[in-house]
Amino acid sequence: MGVFHGSACSHCRRENLKLFLKGDRCYTEKCAFERRAYPPGQHGQNRTKFSEFALQLREKQKVRRLYGLLEKQFKNYVGKALKETGVTGEKLLTNLERRLDDVVYKMGFANSRLQARQLVSHGHFLVNGKKVTIPSFLLKETDVIQVREKSRTSTAILAAIDSVKRREIPQWLELDAPNFKGTVKQLPKRADIMVPIQENLIVEYYSR
Repeated sequence: MGVFHGSACSHCRRENLKLFLKGDRCYTEKCAFERRAYPPGQHGQNRTKFSEFALQLREKQKVRRLYGLLEKQFKNYVGKALKETGVTGEKLLTNLERRLDDVVYKMGFANSRLQARQLVSHGHFLVNGKKVTIPSFLLKETDVIQVREKSRTSTAILAAIDSVKRREIPQWLELDAPNFKGTVKQLPKRADIMVPIQENLIVEYYSR
């Protein structure tokens, strides 16, 4: 995940979508997007008519920022999706959903994708009994994700599990909170991704 020294909330305002980049804070009245749901900058409240290219760019940036990826990383995912059989846009999104850091966040072991990425990198999780420290690790059906025994007293993980009730766990995942583990019941489908995304615009952007 690239280093961004500005306000994470400005990303949400720029993309006109709450990206939940600051975890639990995004569910409170302190959320900047709730108070100022318009792009940052002195001209942010002016109505702007976007060109076709601008719409494609904004959609690409929105999804890239949602999953916390650098441009090169995101482009690699698009390239992978282009080589796979099926609808390219749907393959792109389902591959992003299968990332270990994203699943750790979705299961409620972290309050944000950034926190999930840090926890995975620091070796707090096992996949099928083996330690995995690669946030981009792609999970498969029936894979079991578990918090390491010595990490179960982590304040960050315990706080995240306590607040997971604020959001729903996707149906393709199963959480066993008392045992600090979860299972990939099935691979995600396009219908499981509830964030408003027009993936066709992203494919068109990279097909120019």
